[in-house]
Formats: sequence, structure tokens, C-alpha cells
Amino acid sequence: MKCVAISVMAITIAYSSSAQAQANPYRAGAGAGSFSEGTNLPVEKIGKDDLLGIVVYDSPELTRTVRVGSGGEIRLPMLHRPIQAAGLNPADLEVAIAKALTEENVMVAPVVTVSVVESRSKPISVSGAVKNPVTLQAIGTVTLLDAITRAGGLSENAGAEILVSKPSSAAGDKPVTLIQRIPVRGLIDGADPTLNLHLEGGEDIRVPDAGRVFVLGRVKKPGTFFITDGSESSVMKALALSGGLDSFPSHSAYIYRVEGGSGGRNEIPIELKKIMDRKAPDVALLANDILYVPDATGARASMKVLESSIGIGSVLGAALIYMH
Repeated sequence: MKCVAISVMAITIAYSSSAQAQANPYRAGAGAGSFSEGTNLPVEKIGKDDLLGIVVYDSPELTRTVRVGSGGEIRLPMLHRPIQAAGLNPADLEVAIAKALTEENVMVAPVVTVSVVESRSKPISVSGAVKNPVTLQAIGTVTLLDAITRAGGLSENAGAEILVSKPSSAAGDKPVTLIQRIPVRGLIDGADPTLNLHLEGGEDIRVPDAGRVFVLGRVKKPGTFFITDGSESSVMKALALSGGLDSFPSHSAYIYRVEGGSGGRNEIPIELKKIMDRKAPDVALLANDILYVPDATGARASMKVLESSIGIGSVLGAALIYMH
């Protein structure tokens, strides 16, 4: 009886081990190749350009990694027809592959396992005024704050809005791009949870630089200054940022502003002394305005000299990218 019991136990253990090996195709020796279970990403629908790990039990010639094509299909050796993969879950694709192998008389009762080794079908691009521009994949739950965090957070020159654009075919067959403007302050404060968008892939997140003004001439610290709080700039604010007036300034100053589509700048004279003496209202400045304070003689530099002195051409070029 003791020998019989030991034999029964040995058979049971052997059967259990065999069943586990069949149930887990990743197990060493199950096929010619294997893919680590740790590389399997959260269950998502398969998309174009995703890299799939396909294991067909006891069939090394079919066990491989396959990239989903631009048409959403994959091809396996010995199968005449491609298999549609995009839009399916891994489990659904396992069934489709097994069915194709059976219908084309390649195998009888195949055991197939599919995993997503690398996801490339749901890119989210984050660029602009962030510390580390990045492209990530929308795997699992990804929110707008998650994406900004992955990009290292906002830079110190970030503007007051975040632009989230995504292609859409809502207007018939003609593709259009939908753009949402998300206020930075509302998103960070969390006052309105709906601002923290759930991202599904395909989004282009751009963080434009804050509005900037250029202050030149008889000021203590001429240069470029960002208006990062989302409020309007003005002559008095710009002078404060540039350290105030230097010695022997003119009583008048000039704002150079691009207006219209010509690309040229209009000259707007202002009575600087009256503004500083509070005898005239402060004057608002728009993004990319140049505020120029000449010396007491009133002599003015040419526009070419003003723009080249601070490299304004390249700065405006970058700004126009975000304006379109």
C-alpha cells in the first residue's frame, strides 16, 4: 500500500507539472523562444506600430516578436492571410491567431499567447516651456498633470495657458485639429478637476512661453523680460523689471509694435516723464513690444540695431510658432 501511495503521488506531481507547463507558454522549454511576463504592459487595445510578443506553444517557428503594420495587421510565417491586430485586446488576438492557424491547416488546437512588448500607438508629445520635452505613451490612466510631470514640470518662463491639440475627424472625412486652452493656474490649483484632462494618445501638448517685452536704451538692465503671472504688462512694469531709468534719459520713450501682417513695426511715442509723474495714465504693452528709452538728446537707434542688439529676430520666430 505504501508503494502504491508513493506511485500515485508521483503521478499526481508529474501531471501537475505538465499542466502548469502547458498553461504557461512563457515557461522555459515551452517553445523555441520566450518573452518575459514582466514586459507585458497593462491591458490596452493593440494599435498600429505596437511591438507584440507572440508565443505559439511547441512551435518555435511561429514564436516571435512582430510589429503591427501601418494598416493595423500582422503577418506570421506559413499563414497566407494577414491578421487584423489593431483595435483588438491581446486575448482577442490570441483567439484570432489560433483560428487562422487552424483554418489554414497549419496546426491543430494551437495554444497562443500574445503580449504587448512595446507600445508606440498612443504617443503624447509634450513640448515648449517645460524642463524636459518628452514623448510618452498613453498606457493606463494618463492625465495632463501626469504628462507635464513626465516632462519635468513647467519652466520658469511658462505662459498662462497650456495648449492641448488632438486630430479629430468630427467634421466628416476631413481631418481637423481640436485645440483646448487650459489655464495653468486653474490646473495647478486643482480648483476645477475637469481641467486635468484624461489623455488617450495622439495629443500634442504645447506650453508657450510667457509674453515677453524688450526694454532697451537708457535703463539700468536692458533686456528681455517675461510676464509670467498672466497679467498685462505696462510701461511702468517694464521699467521696474529693467531696474528703472539710467542717467540722462529722455522725457519721451517709444513703443515699437508689430501690427498687421506686414511684419514691420509701428512707432508709438509716449510721454514717459508724465507717466512717471502720474500726470498721464500708464500705457499697456503687448507681447513682443519693444520699449525704447533714448537719451536726453532724443536720438533714436534704427530698428535694425534695436532688434539685433537682443537677437529679437530668433526670439520672435520661436514665439510665432506658438501663435499659429
